[in-house]
Amino acid sequence: MFEGFTEARIDVGDGVTLRVRHGGEGTPVVLLHGHPRTHTTWHWVAPLIASAGHAVVCPDLRGYGQSSKPDTTHDHVPYSKRVMANDILRLMRQLGHEQFAVVGHDRGSYVAMRLALDAPHAVTRLALLDSVPIVEALDRTDARFAAAWWHWFFFAQPDKPEQAILADPDAWYGGDPVRMGEENYADYRRAIHDPATVHAMLEDYRAGLGPDRAADEADRAAGRRIGCPTLVLWTSRDDLADLHGDVLAIWEPWTTELSGGPIESGHHVAEDAAEELATRLADFLAQPHPPLSG
Repeated sequence: MFEGFTEARIDVGDGVTLRVRHGGEGTPVVLLHGHPRTHTTWHWVAPLIASAGHAVVCPDLRGYGQSSKPDTTHDHVPYSKRVMANDILRLMRQLGHEQFAVVGHDRGSYVAMRLALDAPHAVTRLALLDSVPIVEALDRTDARFAAAWWHWFFFAQPDKPEQAILADPDAWYGGDPVRMGEENYADYRRAIHDPATVHAMLEDYRAGLGPDRAADEADRAAGRRIGCPTLVLWTSRDDLADLHGDVLAIWEPWTTELSGGPIESGHHVAEDAAEELATRLADFLAQPHPPLSG
């Protein structure tokens, strides 16, 4: 995996170390994975992006894979997207990148969104895969959403989700080494069998219903928007559009320059449609960006 990339453990402060693979030369971009994957989900996409002229950085998010798993608190703030986004900002600075593009999938898209809102001086372009803002999803919760995305609410409960998942992680999460790639599957499987990782991944969801929702609500009330060009893609074989209708219309009030559309894939797009995703991202990243402010 990741031929030509370097694997490292990088201290980003506050006792947190992120496992990272980075490689390539050119304009920098960081790729943020979703639940329950690790950074190795990008193992087909990252080299293609690097070959298009980019310095590509792929971390395990805080709590995931082999990155640090800080103790949680009653308010779940250590796993809030604001804190996780700050990890990524510090990581990129450690690697010498003051300004960079961000791509986020699934839970990683919430970290990417928060990074673009909280550090507009740093994020040049933003790509969001298979998501709408947390507060928008929760505001639209009805019986259909609750039936399809019940895990958001189950994962937010104390203790029982850990017990259910760890009773048989393979049965809970599934996964196919042929579709995922053998090494990626092995890395993912190691993560889902680690009780500390499972607990930390669930803390991500608990934070989603608490501090993350509150942060989104505050930004929406203040009329804050993402100031850089934003690409939103959603997978055709997942249910985002079925549940929410016009995905771009939901993102429009949050952005200043928006484009996007569906991509033919299952939910884990970096594994199911790596070449198409890499092409769409490379085209987006190649476009010139306006000077940053803020």
